[in-house]
Amino acid sequence: MDTNLALVLLLTPFLGFLINVFFGKSLGKSVSGIIGTLSVVISFIVTVSFFLQINQTKQAINIQLFDWIQISNFHVSFGFLLDQLSILWLLFVTGIGSLIHLYSISYMHDDEKIHSFFAYLNLFIFFMITLVVGSNLLVMFIGWEGVGLCSYLLIGFWYKNQDFNDAAKKAFIMNRIGDLGLLIGIFILGHIFSTLDFATLKTAIAGATNLDTFWLSIAAFALFIGACGKSAQIPLYTWLPDAMAGPTPVSALIHAATMVTAGIFMVTRLNFVFDLTPYVQTIIAVIGALTALVAATIGLVQNDIKKVLAYSTVSQLGLMFLALGLGAYEVAVFHVITHAFFKACLFLGSGSVIHGLHGEQDMRKMGGLKKAMPITFWTMLIASLAISGVPLFSGFFSKDEILMVAFHHNIPLWVIASVASIMTAFYMFRLMFLTFFNDFRGTEEQKHHLHESPVLITFPLIVLAILATVGGAISLPGNSWLNEYLAPLFAKATSEEHGLGTTEYILMAIAVVGGLVGIAIAYAKYIKQNTIPSEDAEIMGVSKVLYNKYYVDEVYDALFVNTTNSLSKFFRDYLETGISSLVFGLGKITSELSFQGKKLQNGSVGLYLFAFVLGMCAIVSFLFLAQ
Repeated sequence: MDTNLALVLLLTPFLGFLINVFFGKSLGKSVSGIIGTLSVVISFIVTVSFFLQINQTKQAINIQLFDWIQISNFHVSFGFLLDQLSILWLLFVTGIGSLIHLYSISYMHDDEKIHSFFAYLNLFIFFMITLVVGSNLLVMFIGWEGVGLCSYLLIGFWYKNQDFNDAAKKAFIMNRIGDLGLLIGIFILGHIFSTLDFATLKTAIAGATNLDTFWLSIAAFALFIGACGKSAQIPLYTWLPDAMAGPTPVSALIHAATMVTAGIFMVTRLNFVFDLTPYVQTIIAVIGALTALVAATIGLVQNDIKKVLAYSTVSQLGLMFLALGLGAYEVAVFHVITHAFFKACLFLGSGSVIHGLHGEQDMRKMGGLKKAMPITFWTMLIASLAISGVPLFSGFFSKDEILMVAFHHNIPLWVIASVASIMTAFYMFRLMFLTFFNDFRGTEEQKHHLHESPVLITFPLIVLAILATVGGAISLPGNSWLNEYLAPLFAKATSEEHGLGTTEYILMAIAVVGGLVGIAIAYAKYIKQNTIPSEDAEIMGVSKVLYNKYYVDEVYDALFVNTTNSLSKFFRDYLETGISSLVFGLGKITSELSFQGKKLQNGSVGLYLFAFVLGMCAIVSFLFLAQ
């Protein structure tokens, strides 16, 4: 029974993909959207049934479908592992995925290739489920590569725009860099332990008496490189902001709740490996904190509404990796869940704004949308309060947990994370004030057509806003259902490390005051002073550096892209030309010799007899001389 349900969970989105690929165009836009949405809803229902079962029994479900690879003592099965972590991930992957599919029915209705769009979305969900439920690293790797492929297809969906194609290629290539690290880590673990199965790996590591920590650390670091690529950490983060080129539902699905959290999932799944490599954990924590700060500073000055949210995503992912690096896996998972709620709401809300303004994404050309789009405004306001860490909203609880853990482990990292959190509150309310308050700054035609989005767009926003409000209840201080639920997966619980005392209340107050200060500064600048970034004004100083994203893309272009292009040009113009000249030269020599040789074939019998006599004389002479 469990096997059949697991196959329904996995294969229903794939069936939706097949139907839309082969028959979607003939079925029509609405039917195509309904099929795509229902396929994910079915997976969500199956996930809920597994959740209820595992929550009751406290037992993981391990399903082995067939033997896949058998080489000497190395054995890999193709199977599924349905435990607390995978089911929790599936709940928001399929749940939020269903809402995004529903949203897309209306948002993409005018696109002539909507059937292809839903096919790609379904295929993405299929590979994401594969990644999450795989019982070993190789099955997970199939899903890992699959979501990378689908992100390429979805980011470049409007392929007639070359910039969108470039963004898709950038995402694909940078992910391949990280994936090479992931493969190296998989090979090392397979070589050391002769298995890639998660449960067997955990048992082998726990029972090892003479563990090679050097190679284990190399494997952990290589795996982290893979996580950096997929989850957009320094130095492999630049693809994610450019990925905003895809349709807004793609941004919400890939960059809020699913693909970018794959790195966090993988590190959490292999927590028993990273716990034994403290130096790698320190690297993870430092990279996470720096990513959170760098992305937050860039987000301060961006004017594209989706770019602000993109850098916000990178920053929040940095906070999650900070928690992972400090060993607080439950806390990282908690922030993944709350982030999925409020960031999906923000992305879909930005899509509602863009839909209402007929494609406009520049916040400098918005303003005054509060009255025209009240549902969009209130839902985005709730999500902004959540991400800013305002008390009682979900983000307050999860972000506060991360800051508390950071303070107890490493105060400098706590300072960096706190500064990034204050910046988050500032740029999120900068977005809100520029978009919804003061006077409308768009065209008269846009102003005339301002309206609230259809119900298929607003309904997912309302559901996500509710979740962003109450989602923190799953892990309240001193009474964490989430920590208790995930306890069987971890060797040690992090919740005991920061009980609520005087220090914790002071830290909580500092975090809240910091967030409110960020909001107050944004209010003073963009409401009281009504400061609107000018499109024509030249950006100077630090703002110019931040606006140009620290020139990281330019550095990468100079170091890697231009170098590769110059090297390829050298090979094309010189090396390949030289090789071609050599090959064609040999051909010309052969051709010339054959041309001269064919002159001997002139039809003269006397010449042939003369050549025959010469040959015979040469043979006889050789025979006598050889003696």
